Amino acid sequence: MKKKVLLLLGPNLNLVGIREKGVYGEETAADVEREVVEYAESLGFSCDVYQSNHEGDLVDKIQAARTEYDGVVLNAGALTHYSYALRDAIAAVSVPFIETHMSNIYAREEFRHKSVISPVCAGQISGFGKHSYFLGLEALKYLMK
Repeated sequence: MKKKVLLLLGPNLNLVGIREKGVYGEETAADVEREVVEYAESLGFSCDVYQSNHEGDLVDKIQAARTEYDGVVLNAGALTHYSYALRDAIAAVSVPFIETHMSNIYAREEFRHKSVISPVCAGQISGFGKHSYFLGLEALKYLMK
């Protein structure tokens, strides 16, 4: 049976391809999501994608992950830097989470240099555009051997 993974995307990531093209690129969010699902399938995963601009919806999806998914690739967007609610939800779930960012958060504004979710994730990948998600899937494959 295929392992089931989730690409979980936070606020404003639905605007990839529209906002800050120099940071996030010109491909649309839908194009990136489709490529991630195809890549996940090539690794033997079944992959769902969920995006929300609402912190509580993301907390609900993280909590549901404990019974619905074998692993999660998470780009929490700006919530990465201050959402203790997301941090606590991740800590309560036993499946591996890979924190990802399309941009290099350490080469951006100072407030983006701190992640409150990193300590409860298996690892962090940033700065490789959409390929950060592919690398996150590779990390899950490694962790779920």
